[in-house]
Amino acid sequence: MADPAMLPCSDKTSTPDVPANVIELPGRPESAALARTFAREALGDRHPAADDVTLLVSELTANAVIHSRSRDGGTVTLMIADRVTHVHIEVTDEGGDAAPELREDPLSEGGRGLMLVNLISHRWGVSQDWSWRTVWCEVRYEIATTPAGGRV
Repeated sequence: MADPAMLPCSDKTSTPDVPANVIELPGRPESAALARTFAREALGDRHPAADDVTLLVSELTANAVIHSRSRDGGTVTLMIADRVTHVHIEVTDEGGDAAPELREDPLSEGGRGLMLVNLISHRWGVSQDWSWRTVWCEVRYEIATTPAGGRV
């Protein structure tokens, strides 16, 4: 896996034919639950990546509202785009003093959010400026087909 800080944020304009689902959430802990609901509604319960996307959206949103300036009355923006072979997720917050850091200690009390992102997603990264930060990831999936070649 490449160093996530070195991977660019997606170019949202590169696939204009793929609609994105976007929601702005308050910078409060309960927004993780709102993000889970939003992800389920955006993809549907039968989507092959729904469970993984729902988990990662929850983790990234929780990280944003805990570890960024968004927690001080700001907002977090969640974007989900289904790009046929993968789901692209972006969580943008109001930045913070420290960059998101991958901790690989499974026994630590906290810090497992990015470890889950690293394990479940195909790739992920961070883009940031002094006033914002976006953590993004992509979750691959395959569409199940019937023996006749139709979609399930």
